[in-house]
Amino acid sequence: MRRILLKLSGEALAGEKKTGFDEDTVRAVALQVKQLSDEGTQVGIVTGGGNFWRGRTSENIDRTKADQIGMLATVMNCIYVSEIFHSVGMKTVILTPFVCGSFTELFSKDRAVEYFEKGTVVFFAGGTGHPYFSTDTGVVLRAVEVEADVILLAKSIDGVYDSDPKVNPFAKRYDEISIDEVIANNLQVVDMTASILARENKMPMWVFELNEKDSIVNTVKGKFNGTKVTV
Repeated sequence: MRRILLKLSGEALAGEKKTGFDEDTVRAVALQVKQLSDEGTQVGIVTGGGNFWRGRTSENIDRTKADQIGMLATVMNCIYVSEIFHSVGMKTVILTPFVCGSFTELFSKDRAVEYFEKGTVVFFAGGTGHPYFSTDTGVVLRAVEVEADVILLAKSIDGVYDSDPKVNPFAKRYDEISIDEVIANNLQVVDMTASILARENKMPMWVFELNEKDSIVNTVKGKFNGTKVTV
């Protein structure tokens, strides 16, 4: 693959601690991404913010303000993860859709592509920059904009199921499912806005468990253990 966009959920970054960062988990991700980058794959990263903030569960905070806090949580995650990437020898840059002083650079497609072509790992932080849009929508939007080949959704679960496997021990995992089926059955691979955007722009998504050994490298190299969402 020429160019991939990897979505790391905040929960996955936290590991077993469920909050904050688990450095061993992030370092394992960094080593896998370095291997892919060294072999010529261009890698973009989007992180969720759920290891720090889930403001939509509170009725006491205005939705716009809650979403803004969530955007900043993704910036913090990207700064941290990019530093771990630096520590294993990678060049990185963080792009945001709003100004963050000297912490990040302002996103544009041309700027992102220029960094990709230099072999830099590009972090897309801050979501879309607007409230009412999730990081799911942000990752699909960025993947479409920078013409990624596929979105890799690294989660704390090993694929897409017909029901919640934490609740239903007989839940069925799909090896492959179309985005039309995902939307029709409201399977929440990503939220509905992101699903429709992926369908309209024919952006495939592969869902797998981050904490499986070498899961990112194996996914890119065809040893995939998860669910392919086709378009």
